[in-house]
Amino acid sequence: MKRYRPHILVVIALAVVLSTGWHGALRNALTDLRFAWQSRAASGDVVVVAIDAPSIDRIGVWPWPRRLHAELLHRLEAAGAQEVAFDVDFSTPSDPDSDEAFLKALREVGGSTILPSFKQPGPTGGAAHVNRPLKPFGNQSWPALVNVAIESDGLVRRYPFGEKLGDTVMPSMAVVLAGQDVNRRPPFLIDFGIRAASVPRVSYADVLRGDAETLDKLRDKKIIVGATALELGDRFSVPNGGIVSGPVLQALAAESILQHRTLRWTSDFGMMLGLGLICLLMMYSWRRIAPGLRVAILVAAGAGVELIAALVQARWPLVIDTSLFHIAIIAYLTAIALDEIDFRSLLGRIAESRFHRIAMSLGDGLVCTDEDHRITVWNPGASAIFGYMPTEMIGRSFETLCAVPADNSARPFAMRDAARQALLVPGGAVVVEFEGRRKNGETFPVEASFSGWQGADGFQYGAILRDISVRKREAERVRYLAEYDALTGLANRNTLHAGLVGLIAKAERRSSEVALLVLGLDGFQQINDMLGHAAGDLVLRAVAARLKTEVGETAIVARLSGDEFAIAFDCAETGEPVAAFAERIARAFEAPLATGARQHRVRISIGVSVYPEAGQNADDLMGNGHLALTKAKMTRRGSHVIFESTIRQELENRLTLESELALAADRGEFELFYQPQVRLVDGSLIGAEALIRWRHPARGYVSPGEFMPVVNTSALSERIASWVMETASRQARAWELSGNSVRVAINLSPSQLHSGDLAHSVAVLLATTGLTPSLLELEVTEDILLHDEGRVLDLFKRIQELGVRVLFDDFGTGYASLSYLKKFPLDGLKIDRSFVLDLLSDSDDAAIVGSTIGLSKQLGLTVVAEGIENRATADFLVSMGCEEGQGYFFGRPMPAEAFEKQFLMVGRESVNAA
Repeated sequence: MKRYRPHILVVIALAVVLSTGWHGALRNALTDLRFAWQSRAASGDVVVVAIDAPSIDRIGVWPWPRRLHAELLHRLEAAGAQEVAFDVDFSTPSDPDSDEAFLKALREVGGSTILPSFKQPGPTGGAAHVNRPLKPFGNQSWPALVNVAIESDGLVRRYPFGEKLGDTVMPSMAVVLAGQDVNRRPPFLIDFGIRAASVPRVSYADVLRGDAETLDKLRDKKIIVGATALELGDRFSVPNGGIVSGPVLQALAAESILQHRTLRWTSDFGMMLGLGLICLLMMYSWRRIAPGLRVAILVAAGAGVELIAALVQARWPLVIDTSLFHIAIIAYLTAIALDEIDFRSLLGRIAESRFHRIAMSLGDGLVCTDEDHRITVWNPGASAIFGYMPTEMIGRSFETLCAVPADNSARPFAMRDAARQALLVPGGAVVVEFEGRRKNGETFPVEASFSGWQGADGFQYGAILRDISVRKREAERVRYLAEYDALTGLANRNTLHAGLVGLIAKAERRSSEVALLVLGLDGFQQINDMLGHAAGDLVLRAVAARLKTEVGETAIVARLSGDEFAIAFDCAETGEPVAAFAERIARAFEAPLATGARQHRVRISIGVSVYPEAGQNADDLMGNGHLALTKAKMTRRGSHVIFESTIRQELENRLTLESELALAADRGEFELFYQPQVRLVDGSLIGAEALIRWRHPARGYVSPGEFMPVVNTSALSERIASWVMETASRQARAWELSGNSVRVAINLSPSQLHSGDLAHSVAVLLATTGLTPSLLELEVTEDILLHDEGRVLDLFKRIQELGVRVLFDDFGTGYASLSYLKKFPLDGLKIDRSFVLDLLSDSDDAAIVGSTIGLSKQLGLTVVAEGIENRATADFLVSMGCEEGQGYFFGRPMPAEAFEKQFLMVGRESVNAA
């Protein structure tokens, strides 16, 4: 089989060429090349009268009147021309005078004129339409076909003798002009060896104007009249890059006939004979003659055959097709090359060269070894990773790059193991990680992709190496951020949840308890608001550090959100009751937290949930812990609350109450009651304190003690407080307009100081209602004064400048009331009812009240005593110097209508016990 392989290759090549038609392109190219080698001049018997650019310039825009063609015919006849062929369309009528003139000229020249017919494709792809000269013209002329076939490469090579149109055969124009018979002969090859430039041409305009020199060139000549101007577009592509006009193409065809150069292809017999001879020659000489001599024989055979074909084509109108012969020679030359060149070695060297170029430009480290795992390739990427130059590593063992494990029991990395795995894995590559060692001794993680292959110098191994130390650090950082709080370093909510799951599972096995403490910082938002978030972050870090110090290693400490933390532990491992543990954590924050140059006092409220009583899983414990924290913030700030089922019910009730309060505000269910304030000396009415009441549609009046704590800590606080102030002010203004100047006291809500500018709101309210400022009195409590003292101080100064009175309510129940009397601009204070109720029986209360009244007089403040329920208490307060008071003795809180009837509309009598 190997012996006949070259000849089989030639047969396959010939079969492919014949099946695809490629030999036709080669045949045409060889024929065209012979035309270029053997050019000849035209005979001069055919002259083209050119409708050229100068003629168009002189005569005018095409088409011209046919009377000009008639005049041209007369000029040509007078010049002695033999035949005249028009390559111009005469299939449609022109103006009658011109057509009549042309018809008359055709009659006068005696029927020696040839007029063209041409086929056009149908408008819808149907049968072709033949455009013939008008019948009067056709009766006085010879018909001739001017169509030529354009081959697949866009060139014109063949020319038909004629074509059957209906029942008759119409000859082509060149055939008629040359005086040849059609005889149903097949198309011939135009001899493009005849130079188109040698065909004589004269200008249409020169003939028309009777130029003697021009007319003299036409005597006894065959004339073709047609368009040669570029703008008329009658152009054809011909071999060897030529482009000729339609009349010149017809002239070349006529010249080929007149010079007996109607070329035809020879039969295929000679081609097949030549192919057989060259194949037999090669089969005989393949192993007997040296390759170089075989190449010389093939080249000589190709040149000889082509020389013979050129000589035959030059002497006789025959064209020898040598395309398959040359293809066979090229195939045999290729077979000789394939037989002599060691392509496997060449391809191997090419691949190796390409591999080295890629390896040297690769960003990753690339190391190749021989079958003994000694390094043969070391690229710049490997140098950048390990620090060794190629000269230091070529020839050394791959294990030089591997670090020795710190643990002596661990097995060091061996390349032979990875290489063996690479041969077993589908795809031939395996990715492993090992500890690498740089030139400076530093160790680092390396990711290596090992593979093996059969190379030119034996089996080889390769490894693409990457330094993944940065990737490892980033992965560790991502894992850390997923499990820990970035600010404090404590476990985050996810890690706490997972830890709780583990603690509960362990506690379930040994029937112990798991406690979860949810901690919230009291007043942390104020630190952020006043000092900024940077200071807040320092506080959070300090809280985390103190929690870790207090808890130690026995529990999980986590940060849940902004100012919420959590501690989870197994109760069996702490050796301390849960309540004691929670109280200890709360007391730990009695000492201030140091954050740089500042110290902060932060209280901690703690909600406690214990497995299994407070939940059977981690989610239940965390949810119930938050509920307990909410309860602690409401009732026991700075301490702890252990979750009980009743807490959930209380909080649900609170949520229900909040939703009902929102509806009450929308429906207008709130009312204001007024409790009289009197001058104690004579019992005359001074003013009234406005107190909110809620008339529930189902429950009737709801106690303020039930709903006001919820209002003050909900989003409704500001809305309801604003409604109270506006309603009370409008009521006071209504009384003022009726002639009763009643001073109305309003209790301020903390929300009114947190949102907006209270002083501005009071000023707008006074302007809107028209109320005299001295009839409005604002009562503030200590918890209001605690918020941002500087801002509150400025607010109250501005309020007093408006003429509105400010009183300190519930005096004596706070921690620093005396300092507030000195610091804040107050007009008076109200002694809390808790000191007044037992005033007659409790000497301590009497001492406190007496001291307060004396201090107030010295500070120029008015004093109002609350909770007066009998005449004796009122008299005793008068004896102490107290001027104003309120209580059930003078009147309970009542609606505005009832207040008016009792105190404002009955002759404004003095208030008495009756």
